[in-house]
Amino acid sequence: MEFKIVSFVLGDEEFGVDIMKIDSIVELGKLTKIPESADYVEGVMNFRGTVIPVVNLRRKFYMDDLPEDQKKRSKVIVVNLENRKVGFMVDDVREVLTISDEQLEEPPAEVGGVGRSYVLGIAKIGESMMIILDIDKVLSAEEKLELGRLVENV
Repeated sequence: MEFKIVSFVLGDEEFGVDIMKIDSIVELGKLTKIPESADYVEGVMNFRGTVIPVVNLRRKFYMDDLPEDQKKRSKVIVVNLENRKVGFMVDDVREVLTISDEQLEEPPAEVGGVGRSYVLGIAKIGESMMIILDIDKVLSAEEKLELGRLVENV
């Protein structure tokens, strides 16, 4: 079986997400910071007339933030999570790739802990490897509820 993924970059790592989960990919626009929101929430933005939260995936994955001048070139991958649109801020979006089951391996057992729940697998693409995310599981149920409350109070 094959499926299409959109590849994106965070630092030196390449990630992929099932293209069927993605609504849009947009330039990072003007964000409004929300006081007392979680550290990984970059803010909210206007997306086609709707206010959506934007999650900084670097912070969510405990990576260093980009310098401000580079952050302005970031992209936002807008996905539908439980009937709500959420933006995930990434360094850059690369390309659409077709991945086959033969290219996908289970994540190593050493990738234990919370993070393993949202890693679908590791794709081997030529000489490189890409982490395939289950974008529905990157945020916990509690985090999704909190994002919903944030947007409702804006």
